[in-house]
Amino acid sequence: MRSPAIVLDNLIKHAGNPNYKFQRLYRNLYNIDFYLDVYNKMHPNEGNMTSGVDGKTIDGMSLERINSLIESLKNHTYKPTPVKRVYIPKAKGGKRPLGIPSMEDKLVQAVVQSMLEAIYESKFSDRSHGFRKGKSCHTALIQIKNKFSSAKWFIEGDIKGFFDNIDHHILINILRKHIDDEKFIGLIYKFLKAGYLDDWKFHKTYSGAPQGGIISPILSNIYLNELDKYMEEYKSKFDRGKKRKANPEYSDLTRVKSAKVRDLEKNRHKMSKEEISKRLYDIKKDRDMMDKLKATNPMDKTFRRIQYVRYADDFIISVIGSKEEAENIKADITNFLKEKLKLELSQEKTLITHHDKFATFLGYNIATEKNVKTVYVKAGYRTFTKGHIVFYVPQEVWVNKLKNLGALNLKTMNGEWQGKSRSNMRNLDDLEIISIFNAEIRGLYNYYKLAKNVSVLNKFHWIMEQSFLKTLAGKYKTSKQKAFKKYSFEGEIGVKYKTKTGEKIMLFHEKSYKRQGTPNTYYKVDNIEETVKIFGASTSLAERLRAKKCEWCGTENVPLEMHHVRKLKNLKGKAKWEKHMIARKRKTLAMCIPCHKKLHSGRLD
Repeated sequence: MRSPAIVLDNLIKHAGNPNYKFQRLYRNLYNIDFYLDVYNKMHPNEGNMTSGVDGKTIDGMSLERINSLIESLKNHTYKPTPVKRVYIPKAKGGKRPLGIPSMEDKLVQAVVQSMLEAIYESKFSDRSHGFRKGKSCHTALIQIKNKFSSAKWFIEGDIKGFFDNIDHHILINILRKHIDDEKFIGLIYKFLKAGYLDDWKFHKTYSGAPQGGIISPILSNIYLNELDKYMEEYKSKFDRGKKRKANPEYSDLTRVKSAKVRDLEKNRHKMSKEEISKRLYDIKKDRDMMDKLKATNPMDKTFRRIQYVRYADDFIISVIGSKEEAENIKADITNFLKEKLKLELSQEKTLITHHDKFATFLGYNIATEKNVKTVYVKAGYRTFTKGHIVFYVPQEVWVNKLKNLGALNLKTMNGEWQGKSRSNMRNLDDLEIISIFNAEIRGLYNYYKLAKNVSVLNKFHWIMEQSFLKTLAGKYKTSKQKAFKKYSFEGEIGVKYKTKTGEKIMLFHEKSYKRQGTPNTYYKVDNIEETVKIFGASTSLAERLRAKKCEWCGTENVPLEMHHVRKLKNLKGKAKWEKHMIARKRKTLAMCIPCHKKLHSGRLD
């Protein structure tokens, strides 16, 4: 069979033809290399150690397990299991449902996802930024900065319960526009209809994409690409005029001033110093009056513009035009979503905001500020005023972050906010504690580094530093002052640790929060809770399984199962197999089936 890379390259190549219909996609699901490829990419994710409704996790993955999965797809006995629904807290309160598919379903969905991405990526709008390679919240924000200048109104789009309300039949019909393979489409339909288990009670799914499902992000982009196309057409009809008409008052002043400048240049040699000074003063007065006016008419009804940016189910629109026109745009989008996609635009949450107030998008406050620029032209120096976009960190963002982490103490004697000991960390070693604090600080800064006021994170840093010291003080039952002395190194706070090359110090995150204009395109910047994990280079899991040699007992030419652990730090290092994994810095161990069974029964050593 052809390698996955060649298959996907061919799909990408044909995707450039808007009229091409893809056939015989389903047969790629018989290619074991696809599964080994996605398995190798998926295995570091700790979530794969959480079982679905079938009780299985990524632990025990083997070539036989994958081949059995492929066989069920060939004879059409494969049926996705219902996702296990759990509820996770939202940042602003309440809980969000999350679906946990079975491991086998994750593998199939990952293969399907890779093919859908190859087919649709080139068809997506450049105004879409969610769940796409090379795109992120930052690329959406930078596009806003570049495209939304001089905006008069913002429309902050909010679709009610988008992921739960995707219409399955509409989605399938959208897929059929480019895919002519009913087996492949039927498989996607099975995933949509798989249902979910909530408190071990089965619930059918009549609409929506499986939350937590690997294919849900790409399916949501395929669905909302219809909105992107609609907005592109809408823009082509809405935009009017090449440039604004001139402001008559500004134009009259320009002519008067220019005439005075020409007269001065022509008759300077005939004039006294006093007359020249008076004439220059008059010219300056004219120029000062011009600076208070706009060169173009801001109320020009013959000129209007609309811009649109989307991230997942959130979108924002800028309007150069009247409020009435902004309200009409909102009404038109409401009708399109309802009639074409069977979605509801929240009328209460979809705000129309004037440019002199903050609009909100992707956790940032967005404002239009005047940018004054003086340049030299033939008639002399002129000052231009243009609205440009700036971003701000809302105060509630870093305050709520501290509250959610349990690092903020609001009840102090003098009423000032202070850091709070995080007692849930006291069982961790010092290096883990400082690593977690640093990752949390780094994650928030990396996300909000585009903000003009990003320096406010110095307050966040100060409280986190206090919390860190109080956490260590609580761990060792000492005072914060003594903890500060113990963990201070030449004015910096840090933790000593030993390596093969000697003792080193991990310092607390540096207190430097400067605005940066370069966006992060790495998708994990969108998750400010993400803690960076570093894994050593290793042979791919596929190669290790195909080697058919047990990495524990050394038996060759035997079927293998891959043993997985959630975190290396959870291993106690008492059993020999634990010491083996710790020494190799691997969370996986390719084992023959007898050894793997002995490990789980506690008889391996």
